[in-house]
Amino acid sequence: MLNISSLRAAYGQSEVLHGVDMSVQPGEIVAIMGRNGMGKTTLMKTLMGIIPEKDGAISVGAEHLTGLKPHQRVARGIAYVPQGRMIFSAMTVQENVESGLIVTGKSRVPDDIYELFPVLLEMKNRRGGNLSGGQQQQLAIARALASDPKVLLLDEPTEGIQPSIIRDMARTLRKIRDEKGLTIVVSEQVLSFALDVADRVLVMESGRFVHESPRAGIDEAKVAKFLSV
Repeated sequence: MLNISSLRAAYGQSEVLHGVDMSVQPGEIVAIMGRNGMGKTTLMKTLMGIIPEKDGAISVGAEHLTGLKPHQRVARGIAYVPQGRMIFSAMTVQENVESGLIVTGKSRVPDDIYELFPVLLEMKNRRGGNLSGGQQQQLAIARALASDPKVLLLDEPTEGIQPSIIRDMARTLRKIRDEKGLTIVVSEQVLSFALDVADRVLVMESGRFVHESPRAGIDEAKVAKFLSV
């Protein structure tokens, strides 16, 4: 469903991604792990077209995304929950979710989105900025789902969220995958969350993938070493 081939990206003259290859199957959840500064967020932003590709190819299903602007990529089936959530704090919960509908041509949020996040239905007239961190993360995911994606990207979704909410988030992401058949890629530093949610774990170091393992056979100690400073 998501294919990345020889992907390179740079900030000016400084190359950050060095020929990254990755394939993610339909309905698979993949966790990309690594310390800060190893290229995880750059990969997410490059997949979304926020940072232009220097070289390589990106596709979602049969749709080639390379060279397209972010909104064109969203229309072709990729959605993004950025680090820090980036919700519209002055807009209501409902307005935030509705902003994700733009590429679909629909005017009404599908009921199943609020069924996944009942707290958002209760708070739909409240301003996004008045929600807790965990509720804002749910709102950011709901907004992304409103665009009816095939691939959902989440960048550091557990950042600043309490442990009990993190466990709930893992359950919700698996439920989204099971009910919607979505492909999910999550960048993460919390190993317990990655093991809770992912079918497969990849470790990124210095702009390259250096380790890959299915969750069932993962060497937790080896992955933890990559994550320690």
